[in-house]
Amino acid sequence: MLFNSLHFALFFPIVTIAFFLLSGRARWALLLVASAYFYMALVPAYIVILLLLIAIDFAAGIKIDESEGAKRKLWLWLSLTANLSILFFFKYLWFALEQVSWLSGRLGAHWALPALKLALPVGLSFHTFQSLAYTIDVYRRTERAERNFAVYALYVLFYPQLVAGPIERPRRLLPQLHELPSVEFDATRASSGLRLMLWGLLKKVAVADGLAALVNRTYADVGHADSAALLMAAYAFSVQIYCDFSGYTDIARGAARVMGVELMQNFDRPYAARSFGEFWHRWHISLSTWFRDYLYIPLGGSRAGLARNIRNLLVVFVVSGLWHGANWTFAVWGALHGCFLIGELLLKRALRGRAFSGGFWSVVRWGLVFHGVTLAWVFFRARNLAEAVLYLTRLVSGVGLRSSHGHNLGSPLQLLFVFGVAGLVLGLESLNKRLDLWPRLERAPVAPRWLAYYAGVLLLLSSLGSSPQQFIYFQF
Repeated sequence: MLFNSLHFALFFPIVTIAFFLLSGRARWALLLVASAYFYMALVPAYIVILLLLIAIDFAAGIKIDESEGAKRKLWLWLSLTANLSILFFFKYLWFALEQVSWLSGRLGAHWALPALKLALPVGLSFHTFQSLAYTIDVYRRTERAERNFAVYALYVLFYPQLVAGPIERPRRLLPQLHELPSVEFDATRASSGLRLMLWGLLKKVAVADGLAALVNRTYADVGHADSAALLMAAYAFSVQIYCDFSGYTDIARGAARVMGVELMQNFDRPYAARSFGEFWHRWHISLSTWFRDYLYIPLGGSRAGLARNIRNLLVVFVVSGLWHGANWTFAVWGALHGCFLIGELLLKRALRGRAFSGGFWSVVRWGLVFHGVTLAWVFFRARNLAEAVLYLTRLVSGVGLRSSHGHNLGSPLQLLFVFGVAGLVLGLESLNKRLDLWPRLERAPVAPRWLAYYAGVLLLLSSLGSSPQQFIYFQF
């Protein structure tokens, strides 16, 4: 089910009203049924896989908690194997077979690919990582095993963040789920959640979907797009993917907040970053901290010398790239970010603590980071490496800068509107960080407050298309 659909516009108020009309454990049952329905609205059959993994991880968590020595590790490996096997089968098996087929062709053995390509279960990577965090934390004894099956199932299934995160940790989410039976309706909290949902919908519908038309049109015909269109599409995708993904997170956090659950912040103005390290402290925070805690630090992090630190950074970011999709474009995207961070690490060592600060250098550093991130997004968005290379080659060579292919850009009025709204959204987020705009709006008199709400709703309605557009991160 899409957050930006009529289906969800009916689903959300019905489930929320029913939640507050019920009390006690009935609320867990309601949210479990509603979350299963939410997931099944996309691909019904895959709920069986999700329920099977929930049962395995719930039992494994208890066994890990109760066991000692080798038995604990055995139960951990059972959980890891079950989750990662399902992830590999649906997401990476076809990719692996393609590489084997290519290699066999190079060696002179013509091996035909089997007809095995399957639809990827929506949000598979997200709920897999959330489940892995639970069993690993129980194994590390930083978290006790959950004994209530309904609560654990809801930890994985909770509909606001089931499909595209944030990837929650058990120590944050499980205690809040235990408190759901006694949560009382709070008008201030509900209005805050609804306001966050409206903001997320505006970012998705008014900005991301508006920019998608330009981006899709340009990437559909890279070979004939002029440099102006390629440059505009590169900037447009940087804004599109941010507003699309952070918009989803805002809606998820807002929907959960109405019911008394506070999900973690997943974005913090990433395009304001002045270093690539800072960018990854601001972008997809739940994923970057997951890789830090469950891969980078176990590999040794920065503790084992410069050479191993460089290796660890490359491993983490290549794996992070492949987490997004089974395509070499994602691996290159991740490797680029790894190289950016390694470059910063080496530069800091060379400067020996001296830093280029101040207004001018701050702008320079921001520009380098933003354009480095934008360049890397080309690999993320391209269908294959050849298309990404062609895109960048035509972009930097200035091919067709004054050619007649400007129609790739769309109408000037449409571009002005979409980029104007995008600038407004990003500007308001920056102002909110400095001036606490949302709390100020909440305390404002009734007339201007509701005028702002009506303006947001009207902008949202005016931006709605004939059919809702899927969120980019649903494919992961």
